[in-house]
Amino acid sequence: MFRAAAALAIAAAALTGCAPEKQLYISDAWVRLAAVEGRPAAGYFTIHGGPAEATLVSVRTDMAVRTELHESKAADGGGMTMDSIDQVPVPALQQVRFVPGGKHAMLFGVNPAVKPGGTLTFTFTFADSTRIQQNARVIAAGDPAPAGK
Repeated sequence: MFRAAAALAIAAAALTGCAPEKQLYISDAWVRLAAVEGRPAAGYFTIHGGPAEATLVSVRTDMAVRTELHESKAADGGGMTMDSIDQVPVPALQQVRFVPGGKHAMLFGVNPAVKPGGTLTFTFTFADSTRIQQNARVIAAGDPAPAGK
């Protein structure tokens, strides 16, 4: 009995050593279309850091003329301000969330073919030239955020 338990423990330890490292990836991507035609849409997502630090430098989609990274912040006096940001550090093995009222991607000149209920594809580019493609669900301006987002 002892030998069988010892063999199982050794096998479990060996398998744990073979487990792949967590990799950099994107999840929970979605886009809220603008309430007024011609205004920018906003994109949200979660970046999951891999084994090393990373730096997001751009998000693009073929379905918009231009995409910029932005961050909303509380302003002096109680309002909100929005600033463009050039890059976003992603700590190793941690998450960076792009959410309403925080970091987000602004999509300017969205193709009229993009409709609620559809998807578009984002390409995320990092400082080390890593590129990740991720589909994003599209919702209308007044719709609630997708569940869990």
